[in-house]
Amino acid sequence: MARYTHGHSESVLRSHTWRTARNSAAYLLDDLAPGLDVLDVGCGPGTITVDLADIVAPGRVVGVDTSHEVLLKASELAAARGVSNTLFEPADVFDLPYGSASFDVVHAHQVLQHLDDPVAALREMRRVLRPGGVLAVRDVDYGGMRWFPRLPGLDEWLDLYQQVARRNGGEPDAGPRLLSWVREAGFADTTATASTWCYADDDTRAWWAGVWSERVRHSQFAEHALELGVADTAALDAVAEAWREWGAAEDGWFAMVHGEVVARR
Repeated sequence: MARYTHGHSESVLRSHTWRTARNSAAYLLDDLAPGLDVLDVGCGPGTITVDLADIVAPGRVVGVDTSHEVLLKASELAAARGVSNTLFEPADVFDLPYGSASFDVVHAHQVLQHLDDPVAALREMRRVLRPGGVLAVRDVDYGGMRWFPRLPGLDEWLDLYQQVARRNGGEPDAGPRLLSWVREAGFADTTATASTWCYADDDTRAWWAGVWSERVRHSQFAEHALELGVADTAALDAVAEAWREWGAAEDGWFAMVHGEVVARR
């Protein structure tokens, strides 16, 4: 079992709660309709999950994660938004506690990159899909990230992140591999696409720089980097400063490419 590189520090959750169905699952939305039952694997704090629940109501949406902390936050969010067709509960993606053919849609956002056997996880997702059901997976390609100004400290950040993620058992460049993994898991009817997140205006640049300048010093990623010996505190401090320098650049630009696959059972 791989270790989750990010953890659930405040800065990580700040990043995860920015995600919505529109900015993180747009490739799936045309396949959703009222009455469908959806499983959201690795739901985190539930911001995408409750959006999906709004679309498929009165269908049910089940969000699963391994962290009780984020599941509580997801339940609180659903209650605050008055979304009653959701259930949040702990589950292991390699051994989902649901019968075969239980869901019309299985969705997983930024999950497979953190697993040591993504194909096995996809086979389990396929098991709980109904005939004709839809699998939707989306993951970033860290190796495809681009930014300006091209600060050496951010090159160091990317190298450190990829080292830590791989030492933890994951694959940070998962996006381009999704189609291969999905097909290996037994799906034949597949559609692969790509989309981006881009941070280039003053507000999103400051937000993204703030998130990562904190994460490289005060998150599970930082703890793992130190524990694994791939960085010391001075190196992490330098990377955090590079993020702050990038965030202060008036012409700063950062883009993240994501691979996406929709597959039918």
